[in-house]
Amino acid sequence: MLPLVHMARLHLHLLSDSTGETLEMIAKAALAQFDDADVTRHFWPMVRSRQHLDRIMDEFKANPGLVLFTLANPETRARLEERCRLLGLPHIAALDAVTHALEDRLGQEAHARPGARHVMDQAYFDRVDAIQFTIAHDDGIGWENWEAADILLAGVSRSSKTPTSIYLANRGFKVANIPLVVESPPPSSLFELRGPMVVGLTTAPRRLIEIRRNRLLSLNERTETAYVSEERVEAEVAFARRMFADNGWPVIDVTRRSIEETAAAVIKLYQERQARTNPEVVGPKPI
Repeated sequence: MLPLVHMARLHLHLLSDSTGETLEMIAKAALAQFDDADVTRHFWPMVRSRQHLDRIMDEFKANPGLVLFTLANPETRARLEERCRLLGLPHIAALDAVTHALEDRLGQEAHARPGARHVMDQAYFDRVDAIQFTIAHDDGIGWENWEAADILLAGVSRSSKTPTSIYLANRGFKVANIPLVVESPPPSSLFELRGPMVVGLTTAPRRLIEIRRNRLLSLNERTETAYVSEERVEAEVAFARRMFADNGWPVIDVTRRSIEETAAAVIKLYQERQARTNPEVVGPKPI
């Protein structure tokens, strides 16, 4: 067993024979358990040949750290493990424990298929449709087609509506979103929707002001405007909360939530709603 080496900064190498999406989620979830961790992530997707792997080794040497990998090809995997041992790098096959447990319970061996989770079946095309729908119905656009959505997110400007919508779309949900503006009432169709679940997103005014100021700075706009006025922002948030309450929409406070946490809360609300209204089809969307 290799001796433990504690580093001020950790280089985390994520190496996959597919898109690497699974590894990214695993790494992000694990790193969230550590406070102020100084971690530099190096992302190596679509590694499917010995030649490609060999080219990456120079980066491993230059930035030694921890290697997480998902490789289906046994030869490529053996090559990676051999090189990591020679370099003294700890390396972990991220899905091995789960795969072996499933093999034991199912009584069959797993198929070594790179990127098997991204097979272009009907679920894949449904997800593509969801992403296209969500992009076309961002920021109040296409309100005439809101009834075709699974979920509609409402909230004031910079309350995480768009990134949450895109995350949900990648889970197969058709999502529309609308910014709530005091001077510009939303279309009346918002209050007449029957199919979509409308969810209100709210946040603490002080946090919202901070986010908006950072947004203005990113646009090289340093002038103080009503957009970041404390009185104005508090009025906006109160206006949105009244609308949520008046219509009986569920509300999620995103102040201390990541996009993933907000999306998970939305999905839970959606599944609970499905269980009440249509229990025979309740369940997660395909991913």
